[in-house]
Order: sequence, then C-alpha cells, then structure tokens
Amino acid sequence: MKKKQQPQISEDKILEASWDLLGEEGIEKFSMRRLADRLGIQAPSLYWYFKGKQDLYQRLANQVSKIILEEFHSEGDWKEQLTALAVTVRSVLSRYPCSTQLMMMTLPHEPDIIRYTNRMLLCVESTPLEQEEKIQVVTTLANYVYYFVLDDYQHERNVTAILKEQKPLPGEEMIRLLDSMSEAEAGLFRSMFTNGLFKLMGTDRAFDFGLKLILLGIEQVIKEQEK
Repeated sequence: MKKKQQPQISEDKILEASWDLLGEEGIEKFSMRRLADRLGIQAPSLYWYFKGKQDLYQRLANQVSKIILEEFHSEGDWKEQLTALAVTVRSVLSRYPCSTQLMMMTLPHEPDIIRYTNRMLLCVESTPLEQEEKIQVVTTLANYVYYFVLDDYQHERNVTAILKEQKPLPGEEMIRLLDSMSEAEAGLFRSMFTNGLFKLMGTDRAFDFGLKLILLGIEQVIKEQEK
C-alpha cells in the first residue's frame, strides 16, 4: 500500500490560502488550524514557515505594502502625490479581504512595510512642515483611508449576514425608529436619511470629499507657517 503523499506547500501557497480563508470567514474566525485544514496539512507544519499567527499577519501586511508600492505612481507636487497614494491604498485594500485590519494590527517590522511608510513620508518631504508634522500628515491620511475601507467592508458583511438570516433590512428598521423620535431628537438625521444622503457613504464621491478636507487642512497649516 502506497504511503499517502503530503501536499506540497510553500510560503506563497500559505499566503494565497490565507487570503482565501480571510475572504470567506473574516479575520475573527481565522486560525492556524483552519488554515492548515484548508491546505490539507497538520497545523505544526505551518510553523516551519511562520512562528505564529502574528508572524503570518506581518507577512500578509508586508505583501499588501509591496503591492501598494508597485501600483503607486506619482511625480506631481505633494497634493498630487498624497491624492494618488490615497487612491492606490484604497484600491489595494479593497481587493484583499481584511487587509485593512492586518495593516492596523501589525508593526513596521517588515521590509516592504518600512518602504511603504518611507514612501508616504517622501510625499510630504518637500513641504516646510516639521518632521513630527509630516509623520502626523501621513498617519492622518492612512487612518482616513483605512477607516473608509474598513467601514465599507463591515457594512457589506452586516448586510450579507442580515440577508442570510432573512431579517428586515437595516433601512426598514431605521425608518420605524426615526418615526418614533421627535423632530428635536432626530429631525436633521431623518431628513438626510429619507433623502438618501447616507447612501453616499462608501462611494467615490464621499471618499474624494473626505480626502479634499484633509488636503485643504494640510495646505492651511503650511500657509500659516509661511506667514
């Protein structure tokens, strides 16, 4: 009787399977055991490649950072560079499930994460801002993009879960709730909701407007320093 062959695995195959698992079950249910089952191997085999789940998360975040660097191209002024960077980061994070959480949960202890952070800082190197202000600029921009993508991702998951459980859609419940509240308590909110303004959340238009607010704020700080 032939001995059953163990599946051939590699770091690349583990990373690919990790993205698939994150896409199907989310980061909350992700575990090394589930990943091993998906690959058809025993969990201890994974530890030849990664010290643990956090080490794997670091490598996944590093992979995302590398893709951002490969896709980001801009030679304009600091505003054009920051705009292109924000658009690129949003695009990449939207394609890789749970990548936003991974970027927020990991430390810059990987080469491409460091390169990505350094490239962000280079976008504002030409400005007269102080070094600590430059760090604050890129941190604020990154946090804005991360939260925007994460909020959109979570909304889609919530709607999918509600539909799967055959519960009323959030909009229907919201209308009932707003109808039970007074004008003073929820008048402006109700007006915006019934006019469909909240449907703009998560759209390109909303993203561009938020980005514009950040860039105008940076520009104002620079003007005040140049006086």
